[in-house]
Amino acid sequence: MNARHGNEPVLRAAGLTRRFGGLTAVSGVDLALDLHQIHAVIGTNGAGKSTLINLLSGELAPTAGQLFLHGTDVTGWPQPRLACAGVGRSYQRNNVFAPLSVRENCRLAAQSRAQRAWRLWESAQSCRTARALGDEAMERAGLADCAALPAMALSHGQKRQLEVAMCLATQPVALLLDEPLAGMGAEESARMLSLLRDLREGHAILLVEHDMDAVFAVADRITVMVNGVVIASGEPAAIRANREVQQAYLGDDEGAGELADVAADADSHPHGAGAGAGAAAGTRKECAA
Repeated sequence: MNARHGNEPVLRAAGLTRRFGGLTAVSGVDLALDLHQIHAVIGTNGAGKSTLINLLSGELAPTAGQLFLHGTDVTGWPQPRLACAGVGRSYQRNNVFAPLSVRENCRLAAQSRAQRAWRLWESAQSCRTARALGDEAMERAGLADCAALPAMALSHGQKRQLEVAMCLATQPVALLLDEPLAGMGAEESARMLSLLRDLREGHAILLVEHDMDAVFAVADRITVMVNGVVIASGEPAAIRANREVQQAYLGDDEGAGELADVAADADSHPHGAGAGAGAAAGTRKECAA
């Protein structure tokens, strides 16, 4: 399932729709996640972004539409099955095992992918595969120097990094990240964006995010949602110039140019630009403090 099939997107939604009684939260969404790209989904609160990511990850089954992973119809697959097939996700709120160390969190996540039924009670610490995958993910997320610290001792930004590391430990090819920058300061945001740039290689990333500076600095493609419907999708330059997007996002004509200003500022001062090596270095400094 992890093999690449020609030019087929890693994950593709076709007409995804989700209704809750008389409310349509997501309506007819078409979306494709390609390898080596960051695809951002933006929209105001209530636009349907969280429902969409829940549909893509298998937490919710669609009322209508289809979901394809490497060209295979996976519509209705539950989250555990999709996770095993290569779809990993993070959540808006920190979702780590607070008393466990960073290393244990990563190895436990890896064990969920590497575990076999006849080894149900094997410890993540003793499973060689889980140790290797967990430690590799921890290193890649820049948390190696925090390995022995309990997750509860990490800063907010480091906990978000740990969530990404736990996703990586499950060996996903599609990464669905729900507001990974929420609550972060400038330095932590720059570190996370640097990590996302690094992860672009080898993954298809969906980024749901409210920070427009960050979105325009890092996204290869942007999809805009309003009231559960996609009103525009394209490269950042096209979204920046889209008058309908500007008006829908800001709610009036007078401020329509503000989105373009944000995008232009992101181009001039990339969020975390040049911080590839600095991301891990900054984390090491925090862990050592």
